[in-house]
Amino acid sequence: MTDRPTARETVAAVTDDSTFTELPYPARESKPDGPIGWQGYDASRARAAERTGEQESVVCGTARVEGTRAVLIAFEFGFLGGSLGERTGDRLEAAYTHAREHRLPVVPLIATGGSRMQEGMLALTQLQRVARQSALTREAGLPQVAVLRDPTTGGGWATLGAGADVILALPGAQVGFAGSRVRPPDADPAAYTAEAQVAAGAADAVVPPEELRGTLGRWLRLLTSPAQQAPVPPPLGATDLPATGGDAVRRARSPRRPRAERYLDAYFTHRLPINGDRCGGTDPDGMLCGFGEHEGRTVAYAAQTGTATRPAGYRTAARLIRLADRLGIPVLSLVDTPGAANDAEAERQGAGAAIADLFLTVAAARTPVTTLLIGEGGSGGALALAAPGNTWATPDSYFSVIAPEQAAAILKRSAEEVEATADHLRIRPQDLAELGLVRHAPRDNLKYRP
Repeated sequence: MTDRPTARETVAAVTDDSTFTELPYPARESKPDGPIGWQGYDASRARAAERTGEQESVVCGTARVEGTRAVLIAFEFGFLGGSLGERTGDRLEAAYTHAREHRLPVVPLIATGGSRMQEGMLALTQLQRVARQSALTREAGLPQVAVLRDPTTGGGWATLGAGADVILALPGAQVGFAGSRVRPPDADPAAYTAEAQVAAGAADAVVPPEELRGTLGRWLRLLTSPAQQAPVPPPLGATDLPATGGDAVRRARSPRRPRAERYLDAYFTHRLPINGDRCGGTDPDGMLCGFGEHEGRTVAYAAQTGTATRPAGYRTAARLIRLADRLGIPVLSLVDTPGAANDAEAERQGAGAAIADLFLTVAAARTPVTTLLIGEGGSGGALALAAPGNTWATPDSYFSVIAPEQAAAILKRSAEEVEATADHLRIRPQDLAELGLVRHAPRDNLKYRP
């Protein structure tokens, strides 16, 4: 990106007309050439101020974005590379404090090269200060939605950016902890881009500039308009119950059965996805996570897609549920997997730890979690996403301690005994209801209410 908008131009592009009000900034006594006496620092600051019209590298204020009021923190890269110094920290702390006092979401619009060399370690420790403000804002249950501009590197990326709840990025923006002047000479520059960060699950989406205001506005509305609970969706497939365990398995595995995308499209007026586990992984084919509008209020969703779920999928779902829990947004989970991915790579990626984390996250959630079993419920890889005491099942689903074929193999039964094994496992929806594992039926005309 070569044409870099200023901080105020960026604010104007994403906010409703005439709604931006700049916050008052704390005063700090000046020392000659800054806190560590860096020769020529005062002159550099003066040139930066003359060139940009700003007195510091961030502009902070309140505004409405598509109708939702928020605190905006806009970096001015033209002022010493958008670097963080003590005065930057003062402004950032004041902005976060204002957000908490007035119960407003925070939107960092980042363009920074990192910490300010001319203030040495005093500049670097501003990252701890910013992290503390971000943590307090999280504890207050307020969302943070970051926008990564060009460039977003160093401590600004590692605090305001990567520490946000939802991370949007402009196309082609340079994004990475290491700036262009400190990377290894053989480093692949493509790894330090917005697109690469999204591919690695470190950011949620690349958003074109002309779509940024609308996307940001939708995110702010979703994250600040929680529903009280997540009503269970009605089943979209079969309405009659399976006669045998084998029938239940065949129905759940049928390619004609409705999958997660169809359920989500029917349930939500509109929805926005989150992407990745923030640990370098994504599972777009196995787990769909995000927030959507249902009957005018926000419900979060984590939905398996019918494939084996990868460790990154479990971690993304846990991230989603923790965020929803912090913001008081109810969660809808859709269970549909033959089981967790069990290949060697899944083990190397920490499958057991990822599943354990999701079990713990669901168990600890204070926000309501509603689960609908829409297809296969294969062992612990499916159960980890299910809400204890609030799980429903459609007529074309089953839940089993293990797939009937594998159960028969473990029990040293022949292939001809798989059907009987499925019956012995009691995996049909009506069996689950009788066992007290399904709380109640999705439709009154389905006779498996316990």
